[in-house]
Amino acid sequence: MKKMLTILLAGLTAASLLASCGSESGTSSAASDSSETSSESAAASTEESTAGEETGEASNRLEEIKQKGVIVLATSPDFAPQEFEDISSGKPTYVGCDIDLANYIADYLGVELEIQAMDFQACQAAVSTGKADFSISGYAYNEDRAENYEVSDFFNIAENDSRQVVIVPADKASEYQTPEDFAGKIIGAQNGSLQYTLTETQLPDAEIQLIDNLGSAVLMVQSNKIDALACSGEQADIYVSKNDGIALADWAFDYTSEGNIALIMKGETELVEEINKAIAEVNEQGLYQQWKEEATELALSLGLEVN
Repeated sequence: MKKMLTILLAGLTAASLLASCGSESGTSSAASDSSETSSESAAASTEESTAGEETGEASNRLEEIKQKGVIVLATSPDFAPQEFEDISSGKPTYVGCDIDLANYIADYLGVELEIQAMDFQACQAAVSTGKADFSISGYAYNEDRAENYEVSDFFNIAENDSRQVVIVPADKASEYQTPEDFAGKIIGAQNGSLQYTLTETQLPDAEIQLIDNLGSAVLMVQSNKIDALACSGEQADIYVSKNDGIALADWAFDYTSEGNIALIMKGETELVEEINKAIAEVNEQGLYQQWKEEATELALSLGLEVN
């Protein structure tokens, strides 16, 4: 009997020891698995972090442009000699002194220039929506543009003729002596243009009719579909010299030009700073005026009207 109890106790003790060993082995294995999983996760996290650093997502427009290697320009190529189309080679090419400036800016940044042609108002919308990186298209400075865009430093600052005038039927030119004389009159102006702003602020009692292009608007004045057309002095002189029945009103807008500007999306200060550095070089070397003379000769050789 005692022998039987001794054997039984020995069996229970052995079973207990085996259970204990099995538990310790399981715990050790689980801990090891957990440790390996943790190490793998940490390694993966480190690899992802390193990859992110190597990729380097752009934090502003300037960095994005340099990463892509391209800067996109929005312009309205219907304003020679600033921007116009040269089709003499059979393949349309965008040229002009504004295009030369845009190319200079692209070279300064070390990237290629991509030109997107569109109408004047669409150019400004393209910048504000980010579809274009910047726009150069004969822009004059005004408070509205300064409020809604980053504006560059001035270029094209050697111009003497900054007149802003009104084209009217020739037999009525002397009737317009004061802003009050335009009360109730219909005046054509391009949307978003300097002339639109001047008409809105200096001739508040006139009605503004939006126009697509100046050539068509001149015909509207001649046919009495509109009473007048707001226009730059240089452009107006050309239209008046080549078209019968129109003249400059005796009254003209009160305006003095400081030059032209480029438009950049609001908040992209890094980009405008670099563009300003390029413009400073252009101004210092007098390049814009050289480009303008060359572009004027080209435009005239193509039979285009020069503004």
